[in-house]
Amino acid sequence: MTLMAERPVISGTEPRSSFEELLDLLDELNVPDGYRAEIVRGSIVVSPWSKGYYHRVMRLVCAQLEPHLPEAHVIERGPFLYTFPGAECAYGPDIHVAHESVFETESHRLDGAGLFLVAELTSPATRKDDLTKKVEVYAMAGVPLYLVLDMQEQRAIVHGSPSAKGYEVRFTKPFGEKLPIPDPLGCTLDTTGFGVPENPETKV
Repeated sequence: MTLMAERPVISGTEPRSSFEELLDLLDELNVPDGYRAEIVRGSIVVSPWSKGYYHRVMRLVCAQLEPHLPEAHVIERGPFLYTFPGAECAYGPDIHVAHESVFETESHRLDGAGLFLVAELTSPATRKDDLTKKVEVYAMAGVPLYLVLDMQEQRAIVHGSPSAKGYEVRFTKPFGEKLPIPDPLGCTLDTTGFGVPENPETKV
């Protein structure tokens, strides 16, 4: 098993465990304050929590998409863990949409195949996986829509129509413009106000 971290490194390298063993280890992991842990490519990866202004962006996304959701689907920003055993991955997406029945379980490990939409806001620590590996994993699981807000490049990307070869539809717009969200939502996301605060009180 490999335990990786994007600042700080909190463990060395050990023989790789099975996916179920990794999930058990994730449950027991004492993550430093201000960090979160996911399973990426069969390894536990620890990365920093989001910057404060990401909350504003997530709130704007949820407010715009919620009216277009299918019946009995909910949009959440809470820290829920979705598992993808075939890819040996377990993600806690920034924003996630699923049928309300997906949450009717005592387990905290939710079925990734039950996701309807995922949105990730990139950070320097997670950006590469958000733009590459997660595109593959979500498409393979049949997640209908994957929205990436590239906070470093100030652009929005949406992937749709998942297939065995990956997502077949992709649209991108710079922040400040309107991004078309393909079916099964078929709406528009206005990305005005998604950028960095003009006069942030604290820079990290």
